[in-house]
Amino acid sequence: MPKRALLSVWDKRGIVAFAKGLWELGYELVSTGGTAQTLREAGLPVTEVQQVTQFPEILNGRVKTIHPFLAAGILARREVAAHMRELETLGIAPIDLVAVNLYPFREVVREGVDELTALEHIDIGGVTLLRAAAKNYRDVLIVCDPNDYPQVLQWLQDGEVPLKMRAQLALKAFAHTAAYDAAILAYFRQQTGIAFPDELAFGFVKRLDLRYGENPHQQAAFYVDPMSEVPSVATAVPLHGKELSFNNIADLDAALNLVREFLEPAACIIKHTNPCGVAIGETLAEAFAKARDADLKARFGGIIGVNRKVDVATVDEILRQGSFYEAIIAPDYEPEALERLKARKGWGETIRILSGKPKESHTIARLSRG
Repeated sequence: MPKRALLSVWDKRGIVAFAKGLWELGYELVSTGGTAQTLREAGLPVTEVQQVTQFPEILNGRVKTIHPFLAAGILARREVAAHMRELETLGIAPIDLVAVNLYPFREVVREGVDELTALEHIDIGGVTLLRAAAKNYRDVLIVCDPNDYPQVLQWLQDGEVPLKMRAQLALKAFAHTAAYDAAILAYFRQQTGIAFPDELAFGFVKRLDLRYGENPHQQAAFYVDPMSEVPSVATAVPLHGKELSFNNIADLDAALNLVREFLEPAACIIKHTNPCGVAIGETLAEAFAKARDADLKARFGGIIGVNRKVDVATVDEILRQGSFYEAIIAPDYEPEALERLKARKGWGETIRILSGKPKESHTIARLSRG
């Protein structure tokens, strides 16, 4: 019996090449409507899901993959003889690989759609397939990220996917469905006005891996809330400099929260989450000068936070006295001011420059493990 792959994807990046590789390895391709059409147009033989289930898609596609012929084919444990006999008795073929990604709920909600449109983008069947395949990862390959297609194909072409890698793909699938459900939870919290439900989950997405955590012997990564559009360190745009470190992120977060407390032009310098200087002024340049002069030694290597667009006069104060700063975050920068910061000799390649409007509370997650 040939191996069978179930392919049902919203994001169709790479799916044709992946399916072609599977077909060349002898896999039967089973697919749902839109994906099946894409593969068929590419000249690949496809078996429609409804041919497997012997049941049509109904309710405008709301029900198409929730069927025991699919679920059993995925969930049957190959080493359990009774499971395999049961499949044979019922005429159910095992499914050996599941490639699924979900309706773009987060992306649609961010566009401000009406409730009915949002509800129609809550994936049910896709989540079921992902969880079933991940639960049975020892026997079924689960691929939810198009970026993993080439590596999975390479493993299969080499003969077998290592069990450790199968477990990692399952981890990714469970993380994906958990984050997806967290996005739905966030939407309903907003719709109902219930800020603190009895159970709370957050669907953070990794922005980047960090070289180390608060200390060199710790591991760390930077996660952000993809549902949030509130200007913050997480949503700030990097304009110049190296990637952020764990301590950079912590200090930028502290600086941003501090300067957003003021309506007047305000500036601060933060080091190890402690203020070296905080000040307000008639202008941003005046505010920064006061903050800078509050502690001439501790400011070295600090993080600058301001709550106004950075102008040339402020840059003049930042560059004065030759001090060194790790990063600066501001709502915006005048073009000439930005270029002068970038060109500063001694830290032109080192200072991190971020743009983000500090005005509301935000959600930020940092993970560090000793």
